[in-house]
Amino acid sequence: MRESDSNDVPDIEDLHRACMRIRDWVRETPVFNDPHLDASLDCTLYSKCENLQRTGSFKFRGASNAICSLRENGSEGDVATHSSGNHGAALALAASLDGRKAHVVMPENSVPMKIEAVRRYGGIVHFCSATQESREEELEKRVKEGKIPVHPYDNANIIAGQGTASMELLQQIPGLELIITPLGGGGLVSGTAIAAGARGIPVYGIEPEGAADTVASLQQDARVESWQADTIADGLRAVVGVRNFAVIRAQVKQVLTTSDQEICRAMSLFWQETRMTIEPSSATVIAAIRKYPEIFRGKKIGAIITGGNLDPASWAAMTEGYSA
Repeated sequence: MRESDSNDVPDIEDLHRACMRIRDWVRETPVFNDPHLDASLDCTLYSKCENLQRTGSFKFRGASNAICSLRENGSEGDVATHSSGNHGAALALAASLDGRKAHVVMPENSVPMKIEAVRRYGGIVHFCSATQESREEELEKRVKEGKIPVHPYDNANIIAGQGTASMELLQQIPGLELIITPLGGGGLVSGTAIAAGARGIPVYGIEPEGAADTVASLQQDARVESWQADTIADGLRAVVGVRNFAVIRAQVKQVLTTSDQEICRAMSLFWQETRMTIEPSSATVIAAIRKYPEIFRGKKIGAIITGGNLDPASWAAMTEGYSA
């Protein structure tokens, strides 16, 4: 699947248009602050609960914007993408709302709960090997069959849609000193950087150590095109996109990493203080705040809690033996 070059990225006006375009489809998710969690993290944290978004993650924002944009442009037909789960489910629902079918290429090691979610929302699943190359090859097959490609993150409409989460957050909580998000393919952190950058607010992205391709890309000043990810944060295993890396390099303050052990402890802490179970991908932001106190101590922070699609048994297995 060919993508246009990295200059094709949205600006703040595109994010405003996305907000208007998807307002009847998405939920305005709540933001909460917990004093006990603040005490544990030594900061004032405002959590934007995208785990309560439709389909259980922020991905529905970008998928809705992409589908609504196709409708505006008069593009008919079914769509195709690749996804470890959350984007696939989101695109399946958005496509269904517009009378389309979504074909979703998924790695064969995807979380079973997420595979079933794609199907439940009307998507058609096509399995592939657990590599970036296999994802792209299988998606290209669907495109050759006539499906419209909707890349999960390296897509201007996806980036603009994901950025609406931070647009809401900035309206809900004035005076934030920084925003922190998980980083996989880079759709969310790119959109967040565009939204926050318009107000001069720095953005930090967080990668698992086992999927730190963006950190490697920044270190060599060129995008890494292949990476064998090894992390429990299944939503962050993708290689950063071309557009996304361009935005990150220009507008994201810093990309930090956390270990799987730190992620598990963060999941446990978040549940202990909020009684809310979140995905490992979401917990990276909590883990990073704990790991890098020299950056975050005493700050008024906005964090995107990206998803909650994790069954209780898996959550228990991941957090067993990890105290907060």
